[in-house]
Amino acid sequence: MGDMTMPPPLVDRTALTRHRARALPDHLFLHQIIADEIQERLIEVNRSFRSIAIVTGFPDFWRARYPQAVIVADDDLLALTPGAHDLVLHVMALHWANDPVGQLVQCRHALQPDGLLLAACLGGQTLHELRIALAEAETAVTGGLSPRVAPMGEIRDLGALLQRAGLALPVADGAKTTVSYANMFHLMHDLRKMGETNALTQRLRSMTRRKVLTQAASIYAQHYRNPANRVDATFEIIMLTGWAPADSQPQPLRPGSAKSRLADALGAKEIQLDRSKD
Repeated sequence: MGDMTMPPPLVDRTALTRHRARALPDHLFLHQIIADEIQERLIEVNRSFRSIAIVTGFPDFWRARYPQAVIVADDDLLALTPGAHDLVLHVMALHWANDPVGQLVQCRHALQPDGLLLAACLGGQTLHELRIALAEAETAVTGGLSPRVAPMGEIRDLGALLQRAGLALPVADGAKTTVSYANMFHLMHDLRKMGETNALTQRLRSMTRRKVLTQAASIYAQHYRNPANRVDATFEIIMLTGWAPADSQPQPLRPGSAKSRLADALGAKEIQLDRSKD
């Protein structure tokens, strides 16, 4: 028989928990941006939610904003009760999930029919400046490349996860926030205080060579310096919206069941194409 050994998980959960534990409240500005965005979206939904669950690795921040909510750690197996909630928030955790689809499926099962899921995570454009600078420097200095930043999904791929998880009316959208720092080292220091430093299982376990870091800082400053003589860092926040299926929701029409023509609705003249010579 062949080797049935399972590959190691993408994320080292022990390291991730350790990194989050040293995060400082005044550096969680991304959480604040997400909290404000969620509040605006809930106002637009115009519905009262009575049973809220929040999946997050930062319980203190979110408990302060939703004191009546059930706060659940973003473990591989979520401690959510099936069918117990009309609103589930999954915040700043999906980009660290070993199984993102599994996380969304578990959230869907925790929702009541027509319950709402709002998930917010970092997207693929996040820290692209830092990734490029570190990759160029490490390749030049060592001739190799080690995983330093967690792979983050693009908006189209993340939106597809909603459908795979069985959620109805799926929507994915995103926005970029640019933050400036004195230099690359200040950015890396800030990431540490945000609890967002490298927790990949295959990460380099030894100290990064100083020459790699100094050369990366030079590359960063050369390519991403702004007019204020600081360097820019991009954070892309992806918002995912989906609903637990319910009979009351709008349903797509069966193909061929439309009772009016698109040409009539648009006031356009319909032209018959001759495909006999194709």
